[in-house]
Amino acid sequence: MRISVKELRDYPIFLKPFFWSQKKRYGKVLVPGLLWGRVPKLFAAVAVLYGVLIRKKSPISPVIRSIVTVRVSQINWCRFCVDINSSTLAKLTNSMDKVENLEKWRESALFDDKERTVLEYTEAVTYSDKEVTDEMIADLKKYFDEDGIVELTGLIAFQNLSSKFNSALDVAPQGFCKLPVENITHETR
Repeated sequence: MRISVKELRDYPIFLKPFFWSQKKRYGKVLVPGLLWGRVPKLFAAVAVLYGVLIRKKSPISPVIRSIVTVRVSQINWCRFCVDINSSTLAKLTNSMDKVENLEKWRESALFDDKERTVLEYTEAVTYSDKEVTDEMIADLKKYFDEDGIVELTGLIAFQNLSSKFNSALDVAPQGFCKLPVENITHETR
């Protein structure tokens, strides 16, 4: 890792509930949280945005959210993000099948039309050499209203922020999901 984390006792008191929540949910404090926590106001802003995106009443289902977060993480070569988000996707689907086939989703029969539409859009937003088209938005409107498309776009943008942050700082996986080696290696297009 390129930046060190502090001892838990060295973080401001108002961050302690966030770390406690992570430990309760994941069994450990997440290293990215400790890195964001080096700048407490930045941590708080990111935490609020993340909370809005994962709320229960979101128009984006938990499975779609997980598919998006894993795919963006793969593209941005975020080993930590692939690890934690793949674990979530596997738990939600009770299977590793979608996790193991996500990089090659176009060739896989495991993804339905809605998931394919979302993945096409996710890649267009994430890859700098792709373009979001009016046709993509029209296809998304089959499944989401305009507010839902804004939220989906926000989720994709947030995961790009998160995965690029973790990748740049070389945050290692924390052992949430035991993936085959080919699912955590850098993708080439």
